[in-house]
Amino acid sequence: MDRSNLPSYGEQLDLSLRAVREVEIDGIQMGVLSNGTPYLTMRGLAIMCGVAPSVIQGIAANWPAERLKPRGRKIDASLTAQGYNSDQLVIKTKGNGGEVHAYTDAVCMSILEYYALDASQPNSEVARNNYRILARDSFRRFIYQRTGYSEASSLASLQVFQQRLQLNDQIPANFFSIFREMADLTFHLANSSFQLDAHSIPDISVGIHWGKYWSANNLAEQYGERIKFPHNYPDNFPQSQGNQKEAWIYPILSLGIFRNWLQSTYVRTHLAPYLTKKVGEGALPAPKAEQILIAVQRPSLPGQ
Repeated sequence: MDRSNLPSYGEQLDLSLRAVREVEIDGIQMGVLSNGTPYLTMRGLAIMCGVAPSVIQGIAANWPAERLKPRGRKIDASLTAQGYNSDQLVIKTKGNGGEVHAYTDAVCMSILEYYALDASQPNSEVARNNYRILARDSFRRFIYQRTGYSEASSLASLQVFQQRLQLNDQIPANFFSIFREMADLTFHLANSSFQLDAHSIPDISVGIHWGKYWSANNLAEQYGERIKFPHNYPDNFPQSQGNQKEAWIYPILSLGIFRNWLQSTYVRTHLAPYLTKKVGEGALPAPKAEQILIAVQRPSLPGQ
């Protein structure tokens, strides 16, 4: 998404939320926050309202004063009716591609309602048409469908991820585990409708490829030997039955090498074939594979 002209409102980043879905359809930027709240960006909301982005920016940037004016009073009344009680109209947070300025469903519907029903403007019919669409289909469903966000499947996978984290949180101090160190990648998978279950365990794929790299490059000579350590699965996983399962854990001194390998080798070389396989198995909707590959790319610092 193009964020080159995003405004600065002066508020701090809200890192308790993240944009876990970000798409642009017909020029309208939209997404879903990590708590399931759908949003439009400033430009997306402006297009829906049939106004210039600077108009939306002005309302949000000057909201304390704006809400006392005729336009602001109408928007504020609509927000109050929806139970919205924040002093800000925009949530400034982080997404996969950088900073995001999110106008949530309540804010979007209140501003769109004003431009559809109360404002006198040349493009008011645009706002009225979009308001009818969203009032009929619901803003949340509208964004979920267009971003491919599945609340139920994402929540189920996140619950599995959380269970496994809690079951495997006692790694010896001088070692690290593949499962815990690839948590960022697993989080992106879970939030992209990837079905985390007993049949789709991405850390096994990462562990196999990293183990081959470890052995091929004789890393034990430089960092020390890896060791097997108990690894636990949720009770509803078949892997939890029978003998205690074990997984390799690696010397903490090699953690930097692993993190670099994960991004430079696994994500770039091995992740796409793994996702293609999971699409074939039904663990992942086909359109999501490309979205995941984009989402897991790390930004580069200027000059690097």
